[in-house]
Amino acid sequence: MMQIDLSVKNIVKTFQKFTAVENVSFDVPQGNFFSILGPSGCGKTTLLRMIAGFTEPDRGDIEIRGKSVLGTPPNKRPVNLIFQHLALFPMMNVSQNIAFGLQRRRENRTDIATKVEAILERVGLPGFGEKKIDQLSGGQQQRVAIARSLVMDPTVLLLDEPLGALDLKLRDQMKVELKKLQSQVGTTFVYITHDQSEALVMSDHVAVMNAGRFEQMDTPQNLYSDPRTPFVARFVGENNAWSGRVVRVDDQLMHVETDEGQLFLVKPKQILSQGTKVDLFLRPEAMLIQPDQSLSKLNRFEVVVKAILFDGANSRLLVNLSQSNREILIALPQNRQYDHIRVADKVEVGWDLNSGICFQR
Repeated sequence: MMQIDLSVKNIVKTFQKFTAVENVSFDVPQGNFFSILGPSGCGKTTLLRMIAGFTEPDRGDIEIRGKSVLGTPPNKRPVNLIFQHLALFPMMNVSQNIAFGLQRRRENRTDIATKVEAILERVGLPGFGEKKIDQLSGGQQQRVAIARSLVMDPTVLLLDEPLGALDLKLRDQMKVELKKLQSQVGTTFVYITHDQSEALVMSDHVAVMNAGRFEQMDTPQNLYSDPRTPFVARFVGENNAWSGRVVRVDDQLMHVETDEGQLFLVKPKQILSQGTKVDLFLRPEAMLIQPDQSLSKLNRFEVVVKAILFDGANSRLLVNLSQSNREILIALPQNRQYDHIRVADKVEVGWDLNSGICFQR
């Protein structure tokens, strides 16, 4: 049977008339990397602070390995919290920073030295004990902060946007490093972020949070390919969006007319009745540029190239639909050359009937 390290049950937290967290429940199995993804102000930090014990919920329960921790002070809970600002002590060397919590716990000096040396090895910093904090790179400081928490042997490690202060390249590097580190140490991580790339790259499961609630909790792959709500479709990855209505339904196909007058055929997972107002979402990579005429089951339309957005493997076209001023993004696949395309060119694009995701508005 799978061990559940953290169980949050129907948690509610209000501040005067504002509900920051509304009836949130989830379980995190042992050794899982679980992320809570959402925009600023959605309630994710409040939720993390309740798990850590810095804020008490109004209703609900928080259990760690089956035992409720409500009313237990932060220093008595088997969790550790790492903030965006790492709060390392600049006057101490690396070993002293890591040993600080163990010393407060009054552990034996020999045991402390053994544990510090072992945790430095585990986070990939052997021999760094005597270095000062200002001698370390941002990524190394990040590892010291994690080591300082892991040496306390927490059941759950909580991370509050810990990569937010790093530059872009280091942040990308640390996403991979954190995932590898979590796999090696096996500690359960609960990670909050507003950066979808961080959540998708590192996590086993992700909860997308909006206005105090979880919109969807799933694997990164399912969140991207099968969003269950319009918010998730907009927030996770890039999407082109149209508003419109269903004008006809036949053979499990919906005929959707957009507000700009375009007609698209969509094969959705759930058929909506004629006349229903809908929002239609389509990934930039779902569109084919100048598709082969032998491909019959495609929605085809003409666009005018407004800009070529070069970004290596993530290069895209910014285009206008020929019959409206709506802008959409189209991914430039790497397996074909499109050097012939120029700004102001008219280009035919198409997309498969299964690629569109429709929600009732």
